[in-house]
Amino acid sequence: MKAEDITVIDLVGKTSLADAMIIASGRVNRHVASIADSLVEALKASGLQTPKVEGMPACDWVLIDTGDIIVHVFRPEVRQFYNLEKMWGADRPNERLVS
Repeated sequence: MKAEDITVIDLVGKTSLADAMIIASGRVNRHVASIADSLVEALKASGLQTPKVEGMPACDWVLIDTGDIIVHVFRPEVRQFYNLEKMWGADRPNERLVS
């Protein structure tokens, strides 16, 4: 569906929520919805469990949780506002483990 500006972030060792996060952009709400719908259908067709999906009514930001991988599809303005790449990306300082 021609998602734009796709970023993959390795989450191994950063969180137990997932192993990877994929962040992509759609040009407008309808494009975000199309990307999300296509991804969900492809996941179902591949035999995986139906992923958890949030944000479809507004389609400013759609989150698709497959368990091991979390996919965020944003409109560009919303992506810039939340800036998940900075929060979860490689430039994030190492955290100390609390014993």
